[in-house]
Amino acid sequence: MHFFEAIRLALDTIRVQKLKSFFTMLGVCIGVMFLITVVSIVNGMGKYMEDELVGKLIALNSFELRNRPNITIGDVSRAQWLEYNRRPRIIEADVQPVVDALPPDAYWAMYSNSGLSVESSFSKPRRADATAIDGQYFEIKKLDVTEGRRFSLDELANGKSVVILGPDLVKRLFPTVDPIDRQVKLGGKMYTVIGVGESLGSAFGMSFDNYLYAPFRSPVHRLMNKEAHAIDGIIVQVPTSEALIDAEERVREVMRFRDLLGLSLEQLSTLIEVESVRRNLRDEWSGATTEADRRRILRAALHCADTQLELVHHRQEQLAQLEDEVSARRRTIESRLRALQVGRAGQPKGAVTTPAG
Repeated sequence: MHFFEAIRLALDTIRVQKLKSFFTMLGVCIGVMFLITVVSIVNGMGKYMEDELVGKLIALNSFELRNRPNITIGDVSRAQWLEYNRRPRIIEADVQPVVDALPPDAYWAMYSNSGLSVESSFSKPRRADATAIDGQYFEIKKLDVTEGRRFSLDELANGKSVVILGPDLVKRLFPTVDPIDRQVKLGGKMYTVIGVGESLGSAFGMSFDNYLYAPFRSPVHRLMNKEAHAIDGIIVQVPTSEALIDAEERVREVMRFRDLLGLSLEQLSTLIEVESVRRNLRDEWSGATTEADRRRILRAALHCADTQLELVHHRQEQLAQLEDEVSARRRTIESRLRALQVGRAGQPKGAVTTPAG
């Protein structure tokens, strides 16, 4: 049967059986529309979870560097909590070595978080989820402001007394007035409101909009951590999930050297630079075709190894010096203890010593 003959026969059938053809076409249209609707709903829910809910609460393609987990699932034993408490805190001095080790297209931010009381002249004190931030926090969380502006680089670097409030906190602190350029009191100090943040939504009847952001170097961070220069964590975000593993390994390597070797920031930066050179040399070695290239790569690798050994030897000298100081202190304590024992042995029985003067 020719193609045009088939079309003519189909049209004749539709003309003869109009009602049957109508319901057939209606069923096909309903089925296609239902399929399109389901696909659109699924895609919309996925986009909402990634960009709106999860993307703002838990950033995509990101991880946090903390001394303990941010979220614990299931029961945690007492021994595990004690182990968490023994871990050293993350401090401000750890941030720059971590940033230096990240790939160029990675975002980073450091933060501390705590529930604090905040008040204004238009309302009684309210409890807020306060976060002190630095770095690209808003970019990582995909958060913007609906009124006012974000923090400037100068405000973040110098710790200006400015804040950005969440929508729920604005309704409670400034129920009838515009909050921009007005003052709130936090920890006994006054802060200027420069922006109102976007809504983070809610889940299970709990709103996430009762928040407050301030520059990390402003006085507010002293209310969040008793230890000087301590921070809650560092957030790192990379463009793709494939780059996430490499970024995690880089940060893990930095912290491993800090904990095991106890290097200074300058030494740690040197060690990170050497490790980067070693990785490049390893890639060059796989593509080297001439003996001259291999000899050059081996000389460069030998120089990297010498630099690493120099840093390790320096640390060993520091440990040896510390061991000598502790041993000398122990000998002093032992000599004083022997002197006390000798003095007590030569003292007449029943005699009582009294303080001089």
